[in-house]
Amino acid sequence: MEQHSWALSPKEAVSLQKTLADRVICKPLPARLKIIGASDISFSRHSDVLIAVILTFRWPDLEPVESVHQVCRASFPYVPGLLSFREVPPLLEACGKLNRKPDVLLCDGQGIAHPRKLGFAAHLGLCLDIPTVGCAKSRLCGTHEEPSLQKGASKPLFLEGEQVGIVFRSREGVKPIYISPGHLADIPSSKRLISGCLHRYRIPEPLRLAHIEANRRRVEVEAGGGDF
Repeated sequence: MEQHSWALSPKEAVSLQKTLADRVICKPLPARLKIIGASDISFSRHSDVLIAVILTFRWPDLEPVESVHQVCRASFPYVPGLLSFREVPPLLEACGKLNRKPDVLLCDGQGIAHPRKLGFAAHLGLCLDIPTVGCAKSRLCGTHEEPSLQKGASKPLFLEGEQVGIVFRSREGVKPIYISPGHLADIPSSKRLISGCLHRYRIPEPLRLAHIEANRRRVEVEAGGGDF
């Protein structure tokens, strides 16, 4: 489990990313999953308050198990490429409230598909010492060919000649999603897991529900009914 100071300047954070990237382990996800999790962050429109949410589900039927959240103030500025330094700390607090950690955690963000190979999902996985998979709605870096419009079509995502993820058409005719492994995961098993989480929507169902819950909690906080 990776532990480090979060009181860093952006320059120090970039340096730390380069160090931590070498500690990310690429390996297939566990063959037998029982509990999967999904995380999301929602920011208040009127302040620097953020709400971190983690939902867990039984696999493979995705029956809900737990829902936890953490409300706090952002302690790191928004800097492209350094999102994890802003959003990982509250998610660590939220995860500490779970009765059972998930066997794998889905993240709305990048894994190794990052300029320094340490996106949000990879960083969070190192800190929690559990497998993580990134699933983003847009590309942060790298190049790829466009997958066909057919549901299930995919193309590799490359960064400096190395494959760092998959560009995946989760629904026919809609924009693709970007899947990249975080820590203790690899590309093929990450793709299989995300495929198994797709229902009627473009976004995997656990992440969609986590996003809805994070927004619901944010509305509560902004209305003065939250716990911050």
